Amino acid sequence: MQEITQSLRKLIASLDKARNRRREGLFAAEGTKCVLDTIGAFRLRHLVATSAWWQEHPEQASRCEAVLARPADMERITALSTPPPVIAVYDLPEERPVPAIAPDELVVALDCVQDPGNLGTIVRAADWMGVHTILASRDTVDIFGAKAVQATMGAISRVKVYYCDLASELALLDASVPVFGTFLGGENIYKAQQLGPGGVLVMGNEGRGVSDAVAARCTRRLTIPSWPPGSPTSESLNVGVATAIALAAFRSRLF
Repeated sequence: MQEITQSLRKLIASLDKARNRRREGLFAAEGTKCVLDTIGAFRLRHLVATSAWWQEHPEQASRCEAVLARPADMERITALSTPPPVIAVYDLPEERPVPAIAPDELVVALDCVQDPGNLGTIVRAADWMGVHTILASRDTVDIFGAKAVQATMGAISRVKVYYCDLASELALLDASVPVFGTFLGGENIYKAQQLGPGGVLVMGNEGRGVSDAVAARCTRRLTIPSWPPGSPTSESLNVGVATAIALAAFRSRLF
């Protein structure tokens, strides 16, 4: 087992920035759960961990050249606030075209979601609700940033995020695929008829909501009403929370 080198420390630390991830063709996953859940889903380049972690997971050393790091090294290279005991460095998957969407398939579409924690939470909620495809506008935050990867809690290995010109992709959908946008003042999502099982669920930016170009492609408008009706409440829901609630409303029709 080799010790971490200065060049590898610099490389891993640089992956916190999207431009460096694109240049190197690499991204990092941090923390035991995230690493163990993703280690079979992407091509592994480096597996860096403390001696305590290697003692607990000796079987992982055979996957690639094992790298030993001190806690102080992990603190220098992590993108998270708390240094993890292990970091995996993977090849970025090749960018792929948006797959065909079947009328009975539920898909999430994200319009300029900016917070990596929100994006990771949405991927995790999609995984829980059996949604395997997410369309994301090109100005949505990068799913391969360390904070977003961490927030998925390993769901990034099962849910694929496709970056695209979202309005154009929605325009190309077959007419049998409904596009549900989330807006204030839409249909009550709990009472909406003919909701699912398939369709595209559009979630908007944290502050501005769904853009005009994407809104024009929505065939139905839905809203998550507060409770009780008419009472003072928060201005809006966090987009990660709202996505989970909306997906649950769709899936509840199947029970």
